[in-house]
Amino acid sequence: NNALRGMPFNYFTMGVTCTEVEIDCLTGDSQILRSDILMDVGKSINPALDIGQIEGAFMQGFGWSTMEEMVWGDQSHAWVRPGQLFTRGPGTYKIPAFNDVPLDFRVHLSDTVNPFAVHSSKAVGEPPFFMGCSAFYAIKDAMMAARTERGLTDYYQLNMPATSERIRMGCCDDIAALCVGPASTTSSATEPAAAAAAA
Repeated sequence: NNALRGMPFNYFTMGVTCTEVEIDCLTGDSQILRSDILMDVGKSINPALDIGQIEGAFMQGFGWSTMEEMVWGDQSHAWVRPGQLFTRGPGTYKIPAFNDVPLDFRVHLSDTVNPFAVHSSKAVGEPPFFMGCSAFYAIKDAMMAARTERGLTDYYQLNMPATSERIRMGCCDDIAALCVGPASTTSSATEPAAAAAAA
């Protein structure tokens, strides 16, 4: 009952995204081929500004879910002094660049009525951020297709971010098996030994 809980938000901003990616199983590189975004922004006051906000938030979310990895000194990263942040500069902490923008990027605004805001508009600054995760799940689907070609059909856990290292090792080929040795196919992708299952 909202009468008891109150109304913390006047309205909700929603959207849906479909992303197509291509991965290179040998290098772990990934590329967004196409992204389609449909975003509910009410009746947009400035469509060009809203589209720019959506594109920017999508790319920020893409970076967060596919490349912006925080590496701290701990048992998993013995080469880093305990408690020290290793990825603290442009040489190690990667963010999206111009080449990471989808080759075909389409943003559509839905025209809906919103009686709770000025001119029936909606705020659109941060809500599209999570749309970038569609690239992460597309990458995971592509990895599962590569694993299926190699006879690995069981569940595979891929943790964020989907870095090139995780993609490369998660695709499980003969070269990866030579590097890390045989391992279980159901382990987490964050552990290097988990990636080389069926060589």
